[in-house]
Amino acid sequence: MNEIRAIVSDIKKGNIMPIYFLMGEEPYYIDKISDFIEENMLDEAEKGFNQQVMYGRDTTIEDIVSSAKRYPMMAERQVLIVKEAQELSRNIEKLVAYAENPQLTTVLVLNYKYKKLDKRKKLYKAISKSGLIFDSKKLYENQVSDWIRRVLSGRKYKIEPKASQMLVEFLGSDLSKISNELDKLVLILPEDTIINDKHIEENIGISKDFNNFELRKAVGEKNLVKANRIINYFSENSKNNPLVMTISLLNNFFTQLLLFHGLQDKSKSAVAKSLGVSPYFIDEYFLAARNYPMRKVAQVIATLRDADIKSKGVGASLSHKDILKELLFKILH
Repeated sequence: MNEIRAIVSDIKKGNIMPIYFLMGEEPYYIDKISDFIEENMLDEAEKGFNQQVMYGRDTTIEDIVSSAKRYPMMAERQVLIVKEAQELSRNIEKLVAYAENPQLTTVLVLNYKYKKLDKRKKLYKAISKSGLIFDSKKLYENQVSDWIRRVLSGRKYKIEPKASQMLVEFLGSDLSKISNELDKLVLILPEDTIINDKHIEENIGISKDFNNFELRKAVGEKNLVKANRIINYFSENSKNNPLVMTISLLNNFFTQLLLFHGLQDKSKSAVAKSLGVSPYFIDEYFLAARNYPMRKVAQVIATLRDADIKSKGVGASLSHKDILKELLFKILH
């Protein structure tokens, strides 16, 4: 986030690079920087003649270089944005000659999603000298809740930990999807709202009572009745509650419990840091650790692996409902 702010700040100050190579696993930040340049580098009168968007699958390196070498018309600079530039990965090194001597009146933006340049190759070294390379790194799931909080804070909203966790469990670490859902909430709710699980349920459609977060909590508490109600709901709404996600999240939970049992420092702050979870949820781990000794945790992890195999149709022809019921019985008994 700080690196993105620095890039935007430099552009606003007029410290503009001839090449912006935006690469990496997280497309959200690549799009944000590219969109900012597309919307703000030129004024509306200049864009018609001096701004061009190309797509990697529909162009070649030679076409890009040819366009980049043109001079702007009645403007200080031209902007050339290449979206989906990763489609040119086989020939991307052909940009070396241009990168070594770029047209200073052109701003060339390459959106190179899900891939990275090899730092040992000439192109990386050339762009590092003449332009800017931004590596957009994917957030781990345990970092996404904090990202949601920061984004909403910047827009004068707050969010409760459970509501944030619901978004993460439903949408994973896909920042673009999460951002779209946050946009919906911001449109509907007034500023200074503290977003809670009810807001998420009413406006995004994630049940506040029947979700993987609540299932994990029920399993940790060994609350058989509540856990059974949730898996019955999952079975009736399997499209929005895929079995593979439930197994994955339970596996993460019990893997964290295994780590918990091995910790020497079991103060709440140390456990939260070691497990990578919010302090808000840490009491659930202490309770679950009492209900599941280390040996039982190891057995549960083996059971989850077996359920994962069965869910893929290997060694059994059970329905997802039956797999869930069998899994829950083995965990809680």
